[in-house]
Amino acid sequence: MQNLDGKSVVITGASRGIGEATARHMAELGAKVVLAARSGDDIERIAEDITQAGGTAMAKTCDVSDYAQVEGLASHTTATFGRLDVLINNAGLIDPIARLDESDPAAWSTIVDVNLKGVYYGYRAALPIMLAQGEGTIINISSGAATGALEGWSHYCATKAGVLSLTKCGHKEYGDKGLRIMGLSPGTVATEMQVQIKASGVNPVSQLDPDVHIPPEWVAKGLAFLCGSGGDAYLGADFSLKTDEGRKLVGLPLIDN
Repeated sequence: MQNLDGKSVVITGASRGIGEATARHMAELGAKVVLAARSGDDIERIAEDITQAGGTAMAKTCDVSDYAQVEGLASHTTATFGRLDVLINNAGLIDPIARLDESDPAAWSTIVDVNLKGVYYGYRAALPIMLAQGEGTIINISSGAATGALEGWSHYCATKAGVLSLTKCGHKEYGDKGLRIMGLSPGTVATEMQVQIKASGVNPVSQLDPDVHIPPEWVAKGLAFLCGSGGDAYLGADFSLKTDEGRKLVGLPLIDN
């Protein structure tokens, strides 16, 4: 099990799903977690749960589509904990799902603002801090949609392809400066997003049986694994939980089991 004692970990989209599970898991591993999301009440509740369980957690309301708020998140983290060791760019949206000719331009733009610009803003705010420290880890939540087109998901596929490019660019620019940058592609996860996908009925993913979706706690374990030396083999690339190889490394049940 990865030891994150004393590490300062910022998690965006931490009010539910993957973000919440990751905050709880990493706090159990000794990390000082900063939960960031637009839903202030939710992250305050989760942070209080973590604190009462003996962990260290702080909630910071943040809309990742607003650079000033993301910069404030990074500054608040270093002011409180002295460092920013790990940034997990998890915040993301997929709704509304629609074919291109039926899509709403404003809604499509919002997905770009959150899913793609939000990751860039995280980079821009965290990189100067991490470079000054001489070390740091950034993990972007990726998707198979980054490389595979799906009907009705033009906004999601385009932004996740952009995030994969940011992962590659980040590693190319800062991999030789002590920074570790990579992505995690979890496959389908049992979160609110899958409820929205199911309701759309647009493409094959919406037809999947809910039993095939992995729990967000598995993704949290994958992210913790990447924070350690095991993640070094995946710098500048996506680590996948959709293969037995990835699951075995993390200690998760294999696909055929």
